[in-house]
Amino acid sequence: MKLFIADDEIDVREGIRYLLDWGKMGFYICGEGKNGQDTLEQILKSHPDVVLLDIRMPRLSGLEVVKQAKEHGFKGRFIILSGYSDFSYAQEAIRYGVTCYLTKPIDEDELEKAVLEAKDSIQSEQETRKKLVQYRDRARESILQDILCNKASYALLDYHDIMLESPVYQVVLYTNYNQESFQTTWDFASILRLANKNHNSLDYIRMENQNVIILKGEFALNRFQELIKHHISQPQKGSPLDSLFLTCGRPVYSPEQIHISFEDAKLLMKRRFFCRFNQHVLDCRDLPETPADFHENTVLEDIYSQRISDYIQSGNRHMLLSALDELKDYLYHTKTEISLFKHFLADIMIQVKSIITHTYGTINIPFPSNAAIMSTIEENCYLYEILQFLTVQFEMSMNAIGSPTRESVMDGILQYIRHNYQENLKLGTIAELFGYNSSYLGKVFSKATGKNFNSYIDEVRIENSKKLLLDHDYKVYEISQLVGYTNVDYFHKKFKKYVGMSPAEYRKSHPSK
Repeated sequence: MKLFIADDEIDVREGIRYLLDWGKMGFYICGEGKNGQDTLEQILKSHPDVVLLDIRMPRLSGLEVVKQAKEHGFKGRFIILSGYSDFSYAQEAIRYGVTCYLTKPIDEDELEKAVLEAKDSIQSEQETRKKLVQYRDRARESILQDILCNKASYALLDYHDIMLESPVYQVVLYTNYNQESFQTTWDFASILRLANKNHNSLDYIRMENQNVIILKGEFALNRFQELIKHHISQPQKGSPLDSLFLTCGRPVYSPEQIHISFEDAKLLMKRRFFCRFNQHVLDCRDLPETPADFHENTVLEDIYSQRISDYIQSGNRHMLLSALDELKDYLYHTKTEISLFKHFLADIMIQVKSIITHTYGTINIPFPSNAAIMSTIEENCYLYEILQFLTVQFEMSMNAIGSPTRESVMDGILQYIRHNYQENLKLGTIAELFGYNSSYLGKVFSKATGKNFNSYIDEVRIENSKKLLLDHDYKVYEISQLVGYTNVDYFHKKFKKYVGMSPAEYRKSHPSK
């Protein structure tokens, strides 16, 4: 603590300086005054904790120094040292708030006791003030939490008293950009305070395990936007700002609306799954206008799985990427837990794997195990990472089965038919898969094979049914289904047309060995 000595006699000042071990008592002498005016100026400048003050000094008396210092807001303690024991002096000094009145010659023990009592009083007052500030801060933080959650009694709040008066507000959440990092999140709130020149233009609280900032006023919102534009949207690699991810709610214009901005920021934090590569900020422009509820849809899974499998088999990379873009857009405009999105994508991948491996059973296709597929998709934090993983796997599948290039498209179409004859194949469907006009492909197909499309399909199906008829485990109606004829009578008709006998007659004429 700081001690100031004021007496017009230098010998007295020197005596007091060496009378006690001030350092041991927790004090250091910050200055000395030789007259009242000089003393007043110095204590208002240096703000000592305790002033040892002679009551009779030139220019201003000790009591005048006390009076004027108090009027200027001085909070330190005064101990009067005087050669006068007149009660009226002591009474007046006490009225001005003097801690103690000691008469000269100064008794060493009395002075030590008076100074230590002043010290204890100051420390007690500081502790009380500190607790009051802590209680006030806690109460204010609790009020801010209620406002963010829309649970506050707004009519009872004094916005000036809780420093929440402002024409505009915006809530910002921030966390680590690296979602797998266990390091403490960088103190972005302090950076914002510096950017705002430490004005009372933002509040920071920790709530729901999130770092929450409430920006207050146009100045704070503009400074924040400048910081995003120049330093956060594309941060310097390795800089502290590169380690941050932020979400920003919409600007609102009353304390009663702050919770709306907070809800925006929380929703955006949940949707960081949809971030682009190296995207550090999400704001309300990144929210779909009317997101639909997501329901686990096995029909949709089947549709996408079949489409993707068809594009892999046809080597149609353009349509494959288009299907993945559609899938991305569908998920973006749907709201649910991210874990359900991941399960949905994993199911599609596993179904595609099942279709391709079943269709091309003799070819070694380098698909990961189902467990590895689920694990990889679960571990990825962003949709773009998962789609990249799927794209790579589908590309490898195309390469493994020898999917056609544009130069060998007819070979690819024939290969596709040979592996999918059991499906309800149409010329229009095949044309779309391979990126051709239906009428044009029909002409090219007839020229290449010498047969029209439907006749070629029938021939492939009948040839495969003949192989199955040699296996007496299947009934004729089952074979009809297996080769793509849903009507067994129609199968009989086609079989007799191409083979010259019925399926049963064919089986009888080829007994099993």
